[in-house]
Amino acid sequence: MMLLQILTIPKDDPVAFTFFTGYMAMMAASVFFFFERSRVEGKWQLSLLVSGLITFIAAVHYYYMRDYYLGTGENPTSLRYIDWTLTVPLMCIEFYLLTKAAGAKKSLLLKLIIASVWMLVFGYIGEAFNPEGGSATHSAIYGILSTLGYLYILYAAWMGEVAQLAKDSNTPGIQQTVRILAWFVLVGWAIYPIGYMCMPGGWLNTAFGWDSSNVDLFYNIADVINKIGFGLVVYNLAITDSMRLKAKAA
Repeated sequence: MMLLQILTIPKDDPVAFTFFTGYMAMMAASVFFFFERSRVEGKWQLSLLVSGLITFIAAVHYYYMRDYYLGTGENPTSLRYIDWTLTVPLMCIEFYLLTKAAGAKKSLLLKLIIASVWMLVFGYIGEAFNPEGGSATHSAIYGILSTLGYLYILYAAWMGEVAQLAKDSNTPGIQQTVRILAWFVLVGWAIYPIGYMCMPGGWLNTAFGWDSSNVDLFYNIADVINKIGFGLVVYNLAITDSMRLKAKAA
């Protein structure tokens, strides 16, 4: 007879704790964004739907990553990159939706999606297919290729097409929201390349001996802040603008 193995969360394991907390936090955020769609104007409902999908997809993956980590004690690299490959392009879509009224074209949407997928595919190859023991050359090549996608998104949000469209919108709320999301890309997303460089063969691992033993802890915290934070920034704009329009019509 097979016995069902019950996975428990060790009291002294912050990584396991953040996997569970991240799962619950992002599932709760999904419920919030989905329910709040009915309270905002129609033009913002798609943005909140995307925000809810980002956190819902992440919550599902965190459910499985939690069990994988507890069962093996290893980094759930493949599951994490599957999550990112779905959620990061959705986060980029938010930039398009915010600037669509100012003239954003589908070509911008396509470029942002391609850049995000490019960034993640090469990051995954560099991390998951690094030779045994870690090759600095392999890590550097795919790290540089991955960074090109990140730099494009960063440029678009701060100085490129997204930033210009936000400026052209002549809407302070949209301008402020795009700038806050650009800060998320600059600061919040920075934890991911740092974690990549801590992997065997990575620059921080080779130069300073930093290892990846706690990388999941930082990834989990960053995911919760970035994904829920992204959604809350968009929600703040949506609810503020909706309340303004209702007050104006009253």
